[in-house]
Amino acid sequence: MITPNTIQQITNRIDIIDVVGEFVKLKKRGTNYLGLCPFHGEKSPSFTVSPAKEIYKCFGCGKSGNTITFLMEHEKYSYVEALKWLAERYNIEVEETQKTAEQVQQIQIADSLHAINHFAQQFFTQQLFETEEGNNIALSYLKERGFREEVIRKFQIGYNPESRDALTQSLLKNQFNPELLPKTGLVANRNNELVDNYRSRIIFPIHNNSGKVIGFGARVIGKSDRGPKYINTPENEVYSKSKILYGSYFARLAIDKADECLLVEGYTDVVSLHQAGIENVVASGGTSLTVEQLRLIKKYTNNLTIIYDGDSAGVKAALRGLDLAIEESLNVRLVLIPDNEDPDSYVNKVGATAFNQFIAASKKDFILFQLEVLLQEAGNDVNKKSGIVNQIAETLSKINKAEDFTKQQDYIKQCSSILKIDETGFTNLVNKYKRDKIVKDEKKLPFEEANFIQQDAQLGSAQNNPEWDDTATLLQQDEQYEKNILRVLLDHGLKPFDDSITIAAYIFNEMEHFQFENTQLEQLMHVYKDWYNKGLEPTSKTMLYHDDEFIRNTITNITMFPFELSLRWDEIMEGMKILNRDTSINDAIMSMNYFKLRKLKKMFDDNQRDMEHASYEEQIKLIELHKQLKEFEREITKQLGTVIIR
Repeated sequence: MITPNTIQQITNRIDIIDVVGEFVKLKKRGTNYLGLCPFHGEKSPSFTVSPAKEIYKCFGCGKSGNTITFLMEHEKYSYVEALKWLAERYNIEVEETQKTAEQVQQIQIADSLHAINHFAQQFFTQQLFETEEGNNIALSYLKERGFREEVIRKFQIGYNPESRDALTQSLLKNQFNPELLPKTGLVANRNNELVDNYRSRIIFPIHNNSGKVIGFGARVIGKSDRGPKYINTPENEVYSKSKILYGSYFARLAIDKADECLLVEGYTDVVSLHQAGIENVVASGGTSLTVEQLRLIKKYTNNLTIIYDGDSAGVKAALRGLDLAIEESLNVRLVLIPDNEDPDSYVNKVGATAFNQFIAASKKDFILFQLEVLLQEAGNDVNKKSGIVNQIAETLSKINKAEDFTKQQDYIKQCSSILKIDETGFTNLVNKYKRDKIVKDEKKLPFEEANFIQQDAQLGSAQNNPEWDDTATLLQQDEQYEKNILRVLLDHGLKPFDDSITIAAYIFNEMEHFQFENTQLEQLMHVYKDWYNKGLEPTSKTMLYHDDEFIRNTITNITMFPFELSLRWDEIMEGMKILNRDTSINDAIMSMNYFKLRKLKKMFDDNQRDMEHASYEEQIKLIELHKQLKEFEREITKQLGTVIIR
């Protein structure tokens, strides 16, 4: 974990305009900056950045946050990755909490492997572009395959020369630890001698989500009988094949923008499609999809389109990992490239426009395609068809999230029709597989199932209850008044209310007999009080980097507004001090009074309902309570003027 001291240094140095401005073209408007939102397509700018509050908010799509959350959302970094990115930008040394000797050793090894990989990538690039061997053998081959120099440089493709130990000697000369070199896969130990492992091969560096080289794929040039077509980096402290997708670093923004990920098999497929302008594409490396890879895709989109060769091997490869994709709630489509082509050769053959048109027209539903393939293989074999029914039922049972219930029912209807079997019986079979999985997973899911039933029942009650909308509206209104109290605290809480107390102390005193209806807003109030009582000076700026996501988002939403007063008001209305007048005390009093009136309105309503069912003696007490509430209301409205609370 990064130490609080380092985090404090980072947040103190952050310039949100500097960071966000690297990804979004911003134009100053008043005290804020405006630009086109990077999270959704728009023609009129609604993305607002406040340097004073160090927050951004799009008033079109609703995305909001601080500098760190912007990097997490836009660049798909983790919280720690975003902090390290900022630390590197502002030359801040990252201190981490005390670790065990084993953890320190693992980190040191990982750092060394990253350094070796970085050096090797630069070596391979230099060999490809700056040596006669690289030019004549590798670069000419790549250009023959149709790859342009700009895309080769973009993906940092390189070449390992034929020489027995050219890379090895270069690494040793630069003082890299010889014991770690075999871990990278770049170097092999043969008869107690370190030699290059990827000789005379084209090298495809593999990047992690922050752009660091974590491994390599080494491809033979043309057709060769000398070993396998590809040699890949072995598993080590920085490279885990099951957790990465080739090209994800270059594709992440395009996937997010297109809301679709195209999945292919090979490195060259990715590079060719990028060169053709189709950038929302990654490669699995020809292996079965893993949960980690699917979750990596899901960080960017729920829509996955798998593009594989149209031969039988391609079909089988495409069908692997289907159940995992379904369990991750991905919407999966399949496209098979015709005429024994692969994505690389096909896009070069027909061009980008025709390729895109083909993809759009050829997408097949994954489950229905699987059923189609299985039925073709089964022919008229009754036993095989029976097996297909069970296989499809088991697949559909994996659609187990509450929000996917309608999707599952639709699949059951379509599949039972194609299989020509009774829909009710097929539904029972799907449910049987669900129950079997519950037992297999040691009965972990009944709680989720019970929760789904409860949610479903609540939804039904809401839809059949005519008072539901009114109740929801009242709760929403309460929430707005509660948010306004928090806004005053964050903006003005530390300012003096009078000679003896702050505005925060005034609000705490006034709220002694009141509480928030929204439990999460109540939590934020408690956090604010805790910081205040500890002397930590809570403001919208200091609390913006709280580790609770709800607190961060709430602070952004209640302190950021789509409009601001023109800076010219004080010039036009000379002497009025419209902008530079301190209205904090009045703001606190007014906000507190409106909040109290809302609470009194609810008390009146509750009291009225109680009176309808009360005995004569109870009604006398309730009438007295009504009079007291009315007196409180009159005192507040006297300060505010005539107020109607709906």
